[in-house]
Amino acid sequence: MEGRFHGDKGGGRAMEQDDAVIGCTGEVLVGTRGSGGPGEVLVRVRGGSETFLAWSEEPLPRGARVLVVESRGTRQVDVIAWADPLDELGLGSG
Repeated sequence: MEGRFHGDKGGGRAMEQDDAVIGCTGEVLVGTRGSGGPGEVLVRVRGGSETFLAWSEEPLPRGARVLVVESRGTRQVDVIAWADPLDELGLGSG
């Protein structure tokens, strides 16, 4: 699996970025707290679903639909709230 390495600001070892999750959608399982800390999301990726620690700029409640915009390394992602534009047409997956 290809990926990029990001340095750990805490001085630990770097973790490989998981490019496969960037652009995937998911659902918040444990609400994020913005700058207060991460939550947990279930992301549809690699033909299945996987859970990740999720960071967001603004708090997101349980059940919110999200889009993964960045990978922080092993099992950690940055997400934003997401509304699938196809839902309005009755063509979305949700």
